[in-house]
Amino acid sequence: MKFQIDSIDKNARACSIKTAHSTIQTPVFMPVGTVGAVKALDAIDLKTLLQPEIILGNTYHLYLRPGDEIVKNQGGLHNFTKFNKSFLTDSGGFQAFSLSSNVKIEEDGILFRSHIDGSKHKFTPQKVLDIQYNLNSDIMMILDDLVALPATKERVKESIKRTTQWAKESINYHRANQQKGIALEQNIFAIIQGGIDKEFRKISATELCELDFDGFAIGGLSVGESNSAMYDTVEYTTLFMPKDKPRYLMGVGTPEDLIENIYRGVDMFDCVMPTRNARNGTLFTTFGKVNIKSAKFKEDSNPIDSNCQCYTCQNYSRAYLNHLYRAKEITYFRLATIHNLHYYLTLMKDAREAILEKRFEEFRREFYAKRR
Repeated sequence: MKFQIDSIDKNARACSIKTAHSTIQTPVFMPVGTVGAVKALDAIDLKTLLQPEIILGNTYHLYLRPGDEIVKNQGGLHNFTKFNKSFLTDSGGFQAFSLSSNVKIEEDGILFRSHIDGSKHKFTPQKVLDIQYNLNSDIMMILDDLVALPATKERVKESIKRTTQWAKESINYHRANQQKGIALEQNIFAIIQGGIDKEFRKISATELCELDFDGFAIGGLSVGESNSAMYDTVEYTTLFMPKDKPRYLMGVGTPEDLIENIYRGVDMFDCVMPTRNARNGTLFTTFGKVNIKSAKFKEDSNPIDSNCQCYTCQNYSRAYLNHLYRAKEITYFRLATIHNLHYYLTLMKDAREAILEKRFEEFRREFYAKRR
């Protein structure tokens, strides 16, 4: 992976990340394709209508179904899904923790039962990398010990200690494999934990950033804490992260969250919000959110957002989308998902342009002014 900083405007960064499959320009939002597909879309939709340079898949889900060996035998994620740009795969630790019954965190890994059939499985730092080697993702996240907030200080302390230990095992295992010629084009990111406690965030960031990872993520946020606590934690944590490597904030979030965390120096984001909200009838626009279910749109011939150049807005009206949603027509999911993802991806492109032109503060003010 090649990483370069193209411009910095105060803390906001515009960077380029070159992987074996694409060049990713940041700030970047990664559409979530949990099981190898962005819900309601296929690779043709992505390549022709949205053109993301990277999407996210999930190790837990792909391991359980169809199985990482099957994905490997089908030519890895790129050939299996026909999305030929970059993939980032999450380690699956969060899903094992949140979806499974009888989860047990042990010193060497996470013991869990499948949410599909109840079968027993164990994720270790080495195991999740082996799965991701089979998936052949461009960026692999390592196993970490996440904590649901609120949590006791003892639990957070235990989490960052275990996360550091697993990170050391992961990087040693990965670099040893690369010396054997394995996974030479795959990159590995560590995940900083510590809740919203500054002391613990500093410890976790300092310990992990001393290790030879290709990039670093901030994990364990957007899990119930206030927005201001999240922003303060990100702003503080980035002080201890290297300037010459990508910074990824996991699972965040709203358009406002993206703008605020770009402002604080984050490069990469992912969240199910644009796709999930699309399916539930909430559409994002330059002036805020639209609830397309509302009866007031039944005869509205305008596009969702007159400022939007997406396929949906260029071809269909609010009235049609309102009708499709109320009729429970599957076509609605595709058209709404295309719009919401286009909005997010365009927001990132516009933010990047503002950083390159040293006017991100002005861009941020305009973003909020339009919503008022």
